[in-house]
Amino acid sequence: MTLSFFDQFSSPVFLGIPLMALAIMIPWIMFPTPSSRWMNNRMLTLQNWFINLFTKQLLLPLNTAGHKWALIFASLMIFLISLNMLGLLPYTFTPTTQLSLNMGLAVPLWLATVIIGMRNQPTHSLGHLLPEGTPVPLIPVLIIIETISLFIRPIALGVRLTANLTAGHLLIQLIATAAFVLMPLMPTVALLTTILLFLLTLLEVAVAMIQAYVFVLLLSLYLQENV
Repeated sequence: MTLSFFDQFSSPVFLGIPLMALAIMIPWIMFPTPSSRWMNNRMLTLQNWFINLFTKQLLLPLNTAGHKWALIFASLMIFLISLNMLGLLPYTFTPTTQLSLNMGLAVPLWLATVIIGMRNQPTHSLGHLLPEGTPVPLIPVLIIIETISLFIRPIALGVRLTANLTAGHLLIQLIATAAFVLMPLMPTVALLTTILLFLLTLLEVAVAMIQAYVFVLLLSLYLQENV
């Protein structure tokens, strides 16, 4: 029983073929296609309103050079929200519970922000490694600490998204199993457990959206330091 709780996080395989790529591609198929007509349907209007609102709030503290990342951030935000929300459906697989996928998204984007900073303003980017007014004996130690914290950023991005989604899915499965086992023994307790499961599911919907937003928000903050 203990091992079965973690089976939901294993990559699905059909006839020896990993279905990870299919799970990643499905959200893009579900998005409504923009039309050339002046009047759009409600779904497309809601999607455009959300993208415009999100992009405006995210790029507000960035200068003009950082606005080139608007398409990347908006696409990544919608992509992560779709994967997280679809993973809450029964008999589905959540690709964002895989650390390899999250690190594959976090490391290249973080590295791109660092390279942009080193290319455009190397003095300002290297200045983050040594705060102004640091005593001379502490300079080597602070440089090492700031360098380590710089390289920990992509790891924190990937691990945060993986840990939050994995913990939520485990809690849902544990409480659902407890409600199923308690149903013939203690119906009242099972009913209360089911109510708790419903509330936890609503919380996980919020977590799925918030974690996607936090992932993109932190990337925008890293970009803000380097543009």
